Amino acid sequence: MRPPTMSGHCLLAPIPESSSDYLLPKDIKLAVLGAGRVGKSAMIVRFLTKRFIGDYEPNTGKLYSRLVYVEGDQLSLQIQDTPGGIQVQDNLTQVVDSLSKCVQWAEGFLLVYSITDYDSYQSIRPLYQHIRKVHPDSRAPVIIVGNKGDLLHARQVQTHDGIQLANELGSLFLEISTSENYEDVCDVFQHLCKEVSKLHSLSGEKRRASIIPRPRSPNMQDLKRRFKQALSSKVKAPSALG
Repeated sequence: MRPPTMSGHCLLAPIPESSSDYLLPKDIKLAVLGAGRVGKSAMIVRFLTKRFIGDYEPNTGKLYSRLVYVEGDQLSLQIQDTPGGIQVQDNLTQVVDSLSKCVQWAEGFLLVYSITDYDSYQSIRPLYQHIRKVHPDSRAPVIIVGNKGDLLHARQVQTHDGIQLANELGSLFLEISTSENYEDVCDVFQHLCKEVSKLHSLSGEKRRASIIPRPRSPNMQDLKRRFKQALSSKVKAPSALG
């Protein structure tokens, strides 16, 4: 499943210093997860700056913040990059603590593998399962991304493998080339922002709907009944005298 194209509706700007008269936009918290060397950092930087940087030092988990306009909505976007060594091992029996904290913090997720690395593809399912374990009652959106789509000569994961996995997990899927196609990278992040924003709206509606109207006081109801009775008797009194 491919997210709809939206790349023409995205603007990026630094988040300004907060002030008392500044209306803060909605907070959107995303996490980018996956094995090492799949291009997670390159994807984030490509989205935020439009530039492609091929080589990165192994990161320790950077947090990127930007003010984003998606289809007219102003969003305060935070993206948590994660080190490649942080992944679920042995079917969730050994989970690095920092991964769990990241999953608890985030509201939407990109699970990234490289089409040139079958092991990175195999890490996606346990990561997805861990997200659902941490958010058992949540509908936190997840998009699976097969990156490095330009390296067809080194492909180890076929496109239909990504599609099949996404269908099994009930997730969206997109195969992209971060180096060659900025629009696809932008579409992935924008779609995830929109899905998280929808959850915010739904949760707000549920909170409003859950407010039960305060029951009227029995004493007030009794007073109103007595008042109506008294008013009725006053109206009938002249006709009785006549």
